[in-house]
Amino acid sequence: MAQLLSTATITATGLLCKAFLNSGLCSITVSNLHILLDALRNDERRRHGQGVVTVANHISTLDDPLAWGTLPIEFCFNSSTIRWSLGASDIMFTNPAFSAFFRKGQVLETFRGNGIFQPSVDTAITRLNEGHWVHLFGEGKVNQPPDYPLTNGVVRLPRFKWGVGRILMETAVPPLIIPMWLTGFDKLMPEHRSFPYKYFPKLGIELGVALGDPIPVEEITATLNTLHQSSTVPHSHTPRVTEDGVESELGDKLRLGGWAGCAVVPAGDQSAPGCDLEKRNRQMDSVRSDVTAIIQRAVEALGRQVSGNHLNKPHLWS
Repeated sequence: MAQLLSTATITATGLLCKAFLNSGLCSITVSNLHILLDALRNDERRRHGQGVVTVANHISTLDDPLAWGTLPIEFCFNSSTIRWSLGASDIMFTNPAFSAFFRKGQVLETFRGNGIFQPSVDTAITRLNEGHWVHLFGEGKVNQPPDYPLTNGVVRLPRFKWGVGRILMETAVPPLIIPMWLTGFDKLMPEHRSFPYKYFPKLGIELGVALGDPIPVEEITATLNTLHQSSTVPHSHTPRVTEDGVESELGDKLRLGGWAGCAVVPAGDQSAPGCDLEKRNRQMDSVRSDVTAIIQRAVEALGRQVSGNHLNKPHLWS
């Protein structure tokens, strides 16, 4: 029954999104969708437990699920080819009806401020190990182009959350990581509008969805090697210290099963002989940050190809 309800929720949402995108109320340009479709249709990948991760900029409350209205209609009827995603508890799970809807729609409830070691992140890793697709908004919240930070004269996305790095490091095999760039959704649902207009999309907007080439796993392994080479902590202890200083114990499966090996274990085990706890925590923080930065750079690079150096132009790339 639970699976039936999930499929029904996904089907209804997918068909509604497709209907809106094809209604003439907006227009949409899609680039390189075949990259994602080829990955999702690859049964060999799924059998070997390789998941698919898409990572995109987050510019409106309708990015997900509306962007997935670009998928072929048969995807709407199969929950195994629809993304899992992480959603904020204080926005999407605010009452029993919303909670039931989003859970059946394959959204994992995530608690802001609880750090990178929480059940939703563990579940995302598990889903990837089962060969599923997980979509991530690295910024962790909506940020529209006028609010993008300027760093040394260069427009950047706000810093991606380290949970991205943890998810990618702890899967059993390296996932296929596909960067995405969305345009126009910020004009469809601008932030800071007054009630009740903030709940209604604007019409006649040009939307864009672009996908880039998968990120080479070698870029990540090069970063992980720095921690492998400096690791002196045995692989039989449980990490407890997270990015936000929140204590959380990982289960054995997640702790030992990551393809990144020693890069995903023992961040804070004080009982390990010869372990400099503070140094080890700094190393783990650094490697998670570096892996996350690789993903952010790939998403930004795609964004500059699509939307120019200021990351704010309409879809220019086809």
